[in-house]
Amino acid sequence: MKIQFLGQNCFLFTYKGKMILSDPFYNYQKEKSGFNLDAQRIDYVLITHAHGDHTADVQEVIDRYPDAVVIGQPEVCGYFKHLHNIDINFGGSAKIEDLKISMVPALHTSSFPDGSYGGLAAGYVFRFADGRNLYMAGDTGVSAEMALLPKLFGSLDMAILPVGKHYTMCPRKAAFAAAELLKTQKVLGCHFDTFPSITIDHTEAYRYFEEKGIDFTLPELGQEFDF
Repeated sequence: MKIQFLGQNCFLFTYKGKMILSDPFYNYQKEKSGFNLDAQRIDYVLITHAHGDHTADVQEVIDRYPDAVVIGQPEVCGYFKHLHNIDINFGGSAKIEDLKISMVPALHTSSFPDGSYGGLAAGYVFRFADGRNLYMAGDTGVSAEMALLPKLFGSLDMAILPVGKHYTMCPRKAAFAAAELLKTQKVLGCHFDTFPSITIDHTEAYRYFEEKGIDFTLPELGQEFDF
């Protein structure tokens, strides 16, 4: 799988020819990420919750790619009234090729910018056929339920965690969650530096994870990774 960071919790995942775009919010900083919607083919839109910085560009994506499938809570899928949905809830999963994406809890609020109810915020565990697991937390604070994930799904080979503080975990709390609850050795940070309230000290952030012995990366906009 290839992973490209597009800002906030917006990632482009490429797996076996399928393009999965999470929490579309690419327009806000696309002059830095270089992302061009027309240069891709989006097959799936994966949504963690309804806040504007996670859903602002959903309509543009499904207008451009009407055959794309929206994956999210029933309330989120219903809001966009798109023809192609996989509306799951906690305990449910969506299948893309041999990749299983399971919805798990997140500790966060969820409503659309117009005040419409967005259900409960979620994260996802990507479960690969070869036994690897990738956890994308979405927006969340530290939750005791995180400790259940490695017990339920097996070892988490990497976690994508918010580190921007104010609305989510800060780097110190995210490092604690990674080491003590998720038991993962590799973390990709997200949801940081987009707005003044979530601007972080990068040196300090790296130090917290280094102290826990965790391989940590704060990605640049547009940066790509192999998983």
